[in-house]
Amino acid sequence: MINVTRTVSIAENEIQLNFVRASGPGGQNVNKVATAVQLRFDVRNSPSLAGDVRTRLIRLAGRRITQDGILIIEARHFRSQERNREDAIRRLVELIRQAVYKPKPRRRTKPSKAAKERRIEGKKKRGEVKRMRREASGLD
Repeated sequence: MINVTRTVSIAENEIQLNFVRASGPGGQNVNKVATAVQLRFDVRNSPSLAGDVRTRLIRLAGRRITQDGILIIEARHFRSQERNREDAIRRLVELIRQAVYKPKPRRRTKPSKAAKERRIEGKKKRGEVKRMRREASGLD
């Protein structure tokens, strides 16, 4: 069981890990050992996620999610398979934590009377400057 928050946890059988060969650091090891990790998590059919969390996770995932609702995270930063596996799971947990956080709804506000007056004063000053320039150029 992977604990994401106090209320959300994911069963390990919901995550599928594939190991593939990776380019990058590792020397000759790169040609022999499959160190890169491709983590797959079925967001749409996961019983661990609530509906609103699922929706936010799909939106947060962006290009990392397929048409079928499968989130794919690739980790190939490290030379060892184990560290890449940990990195992929850490990134999945981080993404789900962001999706669990419910953003506060924005409330529409009106500018204060003083703010409106300051805005109008600024416009009047700017107009006055332009009017002065126009009158000065007409004398030549």
